[in-house]
Amino acid sequence: MGETIQSVERAAAILRLLASGPRQLGVAELARALGLPKGTLHGILRTLVRVGFVEQDDTTGKYRLGATLLHLGSSYLDVNELRTRSINWADALAGRSRESAWIGTLHEGHVLVIHHVFRPDDSMQTLQVGTYLPTHASALGKVLLAYDPYGESLAPPLTAHTKHTLVDPTALEAELGQVRARGWAAEMEELTEGEVAIAAPIKDPRGLVVGAIGIRGAVERLAPGGDLHMEFVSYVRDAARAITRDLAR
Repeated sequence: MGETIQSVERAAAILRLLASGPRQLGVAELARALGLPKGTLHGILRTLVRVGFVEQDDTTGKYRLGATLLHLGSSYLDVNELRTRSINWADALAGRSRESAWIGTLHEGHVLVIHHVFRPDDSMQTLQVGTYLPTHASALGKVLLAYDPYGESLAPPLTAHTKHTLVDPTALEAELGQVRARGWAAEMEELTEGEVAIAAPIKDPRGLVVGAIGIRGAVERLAPGGDLHMEFVSYVRDAARAITRDLAR
């Protein structure tokens, strides 16, 4: 076997330790665990912070895995694979709900629509694959934000798309907490007047959320009187669970 680069090996050891231990570790804790001088660790950590693989807490000075590394880690599940594994379930969801079905993933702070199934009727519709949706004003986006480890896609100012759009970061954070607690998100005329959407998370074999699936339709069909019909929530959650099971095979 050829020679190895010691600094790379040490950087990898730091990343493995941060991934397997507590949420944050200080220099002294890392030095003890790895048997390295603090000066050596400081140099490697500065580099890892600069490239986004590690983040340092401004208050405690301790270190944790960075969002860039986490996103790289989840990217092994190719978008095309996610779409391929999801197509049949999205078709079934559209047929079951009689509404359009959407699948999206986070991309550069937005929701990238990677699959879109038309509502099964004769109405005029436009294919939305490849378009972007705002994370804070869409059900797909709320799911992806709720499970984003560091919430880096949630950055004010938040644009109002309708009078119902949540533009207060505190109020949005509270709603994201509800999304995590119940396992699904709703969007009530927040992106387009008269339209409602529901979405649920798609997880990879490690339990990381790599996408979201949902439906979108007229408020009078999905939420007459302002209250969601929970049967539609069940349809969406069933589809998300089915795709998650398929990804685990």
